[in-house]
Amino acid sequence: MTDQTQANNDPYYALPEVPGFELRSSTVADRTPFAPAQYSGVFGVPGGQDISPELTWSGFPDETRSFIVTVFDPDAPTGSGFWHWAVGNIPVSTTHLVENAGSETQELLPAGAFAFPNDAGLARYIGAAPPAGSGVHRYYITVSALDVARLELDAGASPAFLGFNAGPHTIARATLVAYAGE
Repeated sequence: MTDQTQANNDPYYALPEVPGFELRSSTVADRTPFAPAQYSGVFGVPGGQDISPELTWSGFPDETRSFIVTVFDPDAPTGSGFWHWAVGNIPVSTTHLVENAGSETQELLPAGAFAFPNDAGLARYIGAAPPAGSGVHRYYITVSALDVARLELDAGASPAFLGFNAGPHTIARATLVAYAGE
């Protein structure tokens, strides 16, 4: 790994380049720490509430037919990172997810969209919980624009399998990076 981007473990480094678009959040700004609410109470982080961030996006290609949203920590000490949230089949008419759309009930997701089980095995957002001594972790909050209206995947599919199937259909991508840890 001589290329600095690859050395930094950018999860999109090896994927085909696609255009970007704008992703904003009233909950977290790019390259800033998560608030306590975005940490994991499920994993016992004091003050953690497992509340997914509010997200708004715009400027995606006209050919967009749907979106997926993911939150991934490439710095988790697992050898494969940690998927915190993955939502598929978000209609093209949806350009905003309210804070806590990643709740266990999924009732705040748009009709037809659903969460896949994260790496904790839960079909919901699981907040940041970097283990003590593992340093600062980056959380890639990503909205991908797809050229298909839906991906025909079982609700039990993994986020990695979602990404594998979304890959050939991804026509644009927007990412914010949040931080957590020491």
